[in-house]
Amino acid sequence: MSIAIRAAIIKLLLRTFALFPLPVVHAIGAALGWLMAITPNDVRRVSRINIDMCFPQLTPSRRRRLLVQSLVESGKTALEFAPLWFWSEDKILALIKAAPGRQRLDDLLNKGKGVILLIPHLGAWELASIYVSMCFAEKYPVTGLYRPPRMGALDMMIRRARERFGARMVPTTMTGVRTLYHTLNKGGVVGVLPDQEPGTGNPLFAPFFGVPANTMGLVSKLMTRTRAEAVYVYFTRLSGGRGFEVHFLPASPGLDDKDLHIATQRLNEGVEVCIRQYPEQYQWGYKRFRTRPPGEAGVY
Repeated sequence: MSIAIRAAIIKLLLRTFALFPLPVVHAIGAALGWLMAITPNDVRRVSRINIDMCFPQLTPSRRRRLLVQSLVESGKTALEFAPLWFWSEDKILALIKAAPGRQRLDDLLNKGKGVILLIPHLGAWELASIYVSMCFAEKYPVTGLYRPPRMGALDMMIRRARERFGARMVPTTMTGVRTLYHTLNKGGVVGVLPDQEPGTGNPLFAPFFGVPANTMGLVSKLMTRTRAEAVYVYFTRLSGGRGFEVHFLPASPGLDDKDLHIATQRLNEGVEVCIRQYPEQYQWGYKRFRTRPPGEAGVY
């Protein structure tokens, strides 16, 4: 099957699922997750490795339970892109049932400094920049780094979906990074995925659940050079497809330390705090430990 045909099928499926209410989307996603849990596949394999590495203190049965729960949530993640990318602003806002800690973001914005949204791959992470764009687009449009999908035919659809409420996506290049600096210096808002592998160019390793993980130094550099402040943002799913809660957690002290070894450690500690609240909703299928310290064998 050609790439063009596969892309056309994916677009058709997304637009079809966007016609269903969220409880139906999540129910079908949960079924997809159960299917991943009982059949051999790469997502299950990687998830199991990550969970075993990050939670060695849990019994094997508890780790298996967490694995199944996380795969069910991963299925929901995959299908909820449809409503998040195609629903209207009013329909999406109606899904937000609570926003504990929202005042933290308001307070940071009112200071007039730049604000960095730290968005881990937890829960409905795709919703973070969409939600903030809808709430603050007129005064504080969100700028985020964007890596085009491997299937190039989906690129335009994804960019339109993410930018339709005022957000701006910039490439993961030096030009894109300079745009982040410029945005923060003007008192704007940028979104960063703090648990994303930054590449192997000049790796910085910091503990992530006790395991050395290649961790970005970008957040510390952005904060020290622009005097911006940061806040962790993540969305958790409510049961039965009832909607989402958005959480705002303060950034850890030391996140802006000029010593990148200290800063990256603090960055991961903050991500861990978020994940430990809802570990089953974290995207454990992501190859977070792809890059290993010198002399260590690959884990995947």
